[in-house]
Amino acid sequence: MKKRWVLKKQADTVEVERLSKELKVNKIIAALLIQRGIHNSEQAESFFNPDLKALHDPFLMKDMNIAIERIERAINNNEKILVFGDYDVDGTTAVAVVLSFFKKFYSEIDYYIPDRYDEGYGISIKGIDFAAENNFKLIISVDCGIKAVDKVAYAKSKNIDFIICDHHRPGDELPAAVAILDPKQNGCNYPFKELSGCGVGFKLIHAYAKKYKMDFESIEQYLDLVAISIASDIVEITGENRILTYFGLKRINLSPRPGIEAILTYTGVTRKPKAVNEYHDTVFARELNVNDLVFMIGPRLNASGRIEHGKSTVELLICNDPGCAKTIGEAINVNNIERRTFDSSITLNALSIIENDSELMNASSTVLFNPDWHKGVVGIVASRLIEKYYRPTIVLTESNGLVSGSARSVKDFDIYNAIDSCSDLLEHFGGHKYAAGLSLKIENLDVFKKRFEEVVKSTLTEKMLTPEIEIDMQINFSDINDPFFHELLQFAPFGPGNLSPIFVTRGVVDNGSAKHVGSNHLKLFLSQPQSSTKYFQGIAFQQGEHLSAIAQKVPFDLCYHIEENQWNGKIYLQLNIKDINLD
Repeated sequence: MKKRWVLKKQADTVEVERLSKELKVNKIIAALLIQRGIHNSEQAESFFNPDLKALHDPFLMKDMNIAIERIERAINNNEKILVFGDYDVDGTTAVAVVLSFFKKFYSEIDYYIPDRYDEGYGISIKGIDFAAENNFKLIISVDCGIKAVDKVAYAKSKNIDFIICDHHRPGDELPAAVAILDPKQNGCNYPFKELSGCGVGFKLIHAYAKKYKMDFESIEQYLDLVAISIASDIVEITGENRILTYFGLKRINLSPRPGIEAILTYTGVTRKPKAVNEYHDTVFARELNVNDLVFMIGPRLNASGRIEHGKSTVELLICNDPGCAKTIGEAINVNNIERRTFDSSITLNALSIIENDSELMNASSTVLFNPDWHKGVVGIVASRLIEKYYRPTIVLTESNGLVSGSARSVKDFDIYNAIDSCSDLLEHFGGHKYAAGLSLKIENLDVFKKRFEEVVKSTLTEKMLTPEIEIDMQINFSDINDPFFHELLQFAPFGPGNLSPIFVTRGVVDNGSAKHVGSNHLKLFLSQPQSSTKYFQGIAFQQGEHLSAIAQKVPFDLCYHIEENQWNGKIYLQLNIKDINLD
């Protein structure tokens, strides 16, 4: 698929020179900092050295005082509290955080995760009935609830109060909860709006700990789970999220909880053996990063909710016994293997449907429905389809008598708003700009497909239909060395809002060693003759079609991340090639 390369606005050369001298860093590093809004040493200090003291006062969040007062009353009156969370990573980590914190000093607290297939997303009638039957008087919902107007009213009719901790966009009407904690609601002056659902749950326990003057360590131990939620929910890793992720990753690397340790045994990541760096003979250990949370830990924690039940993930995350964690981890790994099998088979089926339907092939959107598809993987399948057909995509199946599924979008297209335009046809929907969930009656499906396509066609621009690679700057191979790379590493943790820098280098040639590896990948050995004698190995995933042209030793341009690769006991720099331009 042809991609559009877009060079970011370049920093002013005079300012680059000034910041380079002020910080004693090279000009490329200074220019990258300016692109990220860092213009002086004070801002650079905050960026490179995140500080937990810079976390915002949790009581700045609207309704926080009310929420804490209601929890205090529940504890003082020995009322039973139920923590209710969604079955995905953000929801299960949020449940684990809130439950674990309060359970340390209050025993009348439990949790509830809805069944994906029996109850669906968010607050459920079945969950409220469970609370009523078991005499729970307060439900704290995490990562869900902001649009559960009817469900909260139903709970109120059973004398059950709600505290909602959510981060999704509110609807026109808010539920009649005792307190709503959501930075995106109108009238909330909390300075940072992009917390994960688990992040909002963390601010709840942060507020309680602050009011009762508890040591920060009493909540710092949960930052590993907050970091996993931030990475897995693809929220911005800027501002407060950067601080939470930075310290959460530290905790995962230095002292992972038993449940995470159990999951890591199935990832293929070896953290303890060390390798020697070819430049300085420095010893390094493999540290987990945000990508590891996104692609290795997150999917495995999600697997139980997709295949069986999300409560297994909560049990894994709150488990303090390594033996118990190992047993649960084994079961979740089996779920993950099964999830990958469903993912692969349904993706192939979906691609076949599109390829054999000329109307779908030429549409502005993709909306597919098959009642036999596994509900737990339709969101993953939607993302896979976008890799092939780059356009807003919805994949639907049948669940509990309704058509339900997941939506995924392309850069700059707000799929939430597009779905909202069809809300009169839906039973439920919620989500974000780039990802959403929805359900509707089968008799509304054809009308929904038609209207959604009309909305997309009228609002999607030609530019949005071409995948875009944002390039930070153009550099030469002579600029790349070990000290430069280790300065780049200080920009981590990387993620939305602070992506790993992508560079473009022009006039590159392969030395003739280019070859296919894996299914359709390229392994290259590259130089830039006009500017440097250096050679770098490169890996280009899913770009095997370029081999014949590259083998002719014609110069080409490439854009890439710089990364470390470990092989035969040594670590060396490698180019992770995002795209190749042979024109």
